[in-house]
Amino acid sequence: MPPVINQDKCTRCGICADICNFDVYFGSEQGEFPKVTYPDECWHCNACVLDCPKGSIWLRIPLSAMLLYK
Repeated sequence: MPPVINQDKCTRCGICADICNFDVYFGSEQGEFPKVTYPDECWHCNACVLDCPKGSIWLRIPLSAMLLYK
């Protein structure tokens, strides 16, 4: 499941797009709200959540992974 971005908190810094190893945010422009272009490519590594300076990103963990996620 794709990351969720709270647009009220997002400052459009682009750090999430830069830090993502799997290009989930491919095509996102600096100064615009990040686009989740490839939601199925998200591996829930939490890098974008941890590096977001405003805490505007959270991950929806799929039910099958919730059993193992802590």
